[in-house]
Amino acid sequence: MNTPKVSIITVNYKQKEVTADLLRSILLSGYPNLEVILVDNESDGSDETFYCSHYPGLRYLYSPENVGFAGGNNLGIQASNGEYLFFLNNDTEISSGLIEHLLEGFADHQVGAVSPVIRYAENPTRIQFAGYTAIHPLTGRNSPLRQLPTESWSESPYFHGAAVLISRKVIEQAGVMPEEYFLYYEELDWSEKIRKNGFQILVAREVSIIHKESISTGKNSPLKVYYQTRNRIRFMKENSSLYGLFLSFFLLVSFPKNLLRLPEKHRNAFWLGCKDALVRKQFGWKNPVYFRA
Repeated sequence: MNTPKVSIITVNYKQKEVTADLLRSILLSGYPNLEVILVDNESDGSDETFYCSHYPGLRYLYSPENVGFAGGNNLGIQASNGEYLFFLNNDTEISSGLIEHLLEGFADHQVGAVSPVIRYAENPTRIQFAGYTAIHPLTGRNSPLRQLPTESWSESPYFHGAAVLISRKVIEQAGVMPEEYFLYYEELDWSEKIRKNGFQILVAREVSIIHKESISTGKNSPLKVYYQTRNRIRFMKENSSLYGLFLSFFLLVSFPKNLLRLPEKHRNAFWLGCKDALVRKQFGWKNPVYFRA
């Protein structure tokens, strides 16, 4: 059996026990040719022994600054040696045979990235992701498909950032994960770049992971509202030929709707996201102190 070297890259941000669960699952997965890289965001490096106790041979990288989801993954890319790179959220867990099956998707050389089905950890019978719809040109939003596709391999316009296997040759052509977003929409932008370079994105119906969704940011936190609002505007400007139409809809419909319906903390985060995207044109990291009560 062909077992190319796979580099697993995961980014941790102050979630030691959650990340340890992932490392234990990787150890039990059984793939024989793995390199596991953990990027520890906003860390002093003192937790290296803890993580290595859960995965002997772990390559531990720490960043004194929080460089975000994309920045952390890019540090992992720079340090990696695998022919394929498997990006996993630290709040996921994998199972035996997953990696082998995902690699089968690359039998077609036009395939650039493969995601598994993603299930909710609290109820694995529920599907979080089995592909994505296209981004709507007016709203700048899309939706995950929550039913298994009929085909074993189905094409999707975007992969899910929580779990995706990408070949190194694709990254060399399309570039690394865009860091300007810091958090949210970066995997959609990266998907666009990969497809523009002529590669397909697949979802593997037969395998899945579990995902403890939004542990670091909170499922409906003001921080999440800020980044999703700001980055949705940036994504559409970078990738949509109908950006002017989107912006008109956003300002006339989405903007007043959100200011009316959101709770105060979330409304302030939404307003700040709009201001940073449209007026200040500031992207990257935002100090979380802005989003505290």
